Amino acid sequence: MLKLTPSERSALRAEAHALNPIVIIGEAGLTEPVLKEIDNGLDAHGLIKVRVFGDDREARIGMYETICDRLGAAPVQHIGKLLVVYREKKETVKELRSDKKGRGMREVTIVKPSPSGTKRPSVTKVMVKGNERVTQGGSIKRAKPRQTSAKKSSLGQ
Repeated sequence: MLKLTPSERSALRAEAHALNPIVIIGEAGLTEPVLKEIDNGLDAHGLIKVRVFGDDREARIGMYETICDRLGAAPVQHIGKLLVVYREKKETVKELRSDKKGRGMREVTIVKPSPSGTKRPSVTKVMVKGNERVTQGGSIKRAKPRQTSAKKSSLGQ
């Protein structure tokens, strides 16, 4: 179980105030699928709220401690039937393919408002090459080659 300082706990409580519960524990209690869902929520968000249905306060406290012990999380707040739990997010690194280097085609959605402003906007999906970009007006332009410094090019030679 993680330990938090009072100031960290206070900041997390303030951050959790606007959150909605993402996991709800029903009458079946704290089962393995529920624990797995809480673990996934902690991986994705870091700070989550869990709602526990049931009137037994001691059972809720037991669930809260079990969640924190089994998942390596820190208890932040327990108010009524809401539990707030924190664990640092796991960093996920997306691997880029070195052979492609982003030069392929990609699909871009262009949304233009209607001329009158009262009708629905027009939505167009366009395939764009790697060296092209979409301007704010919705037209496609080719990217200009990067400017090279005269000083840097003369130093290298």
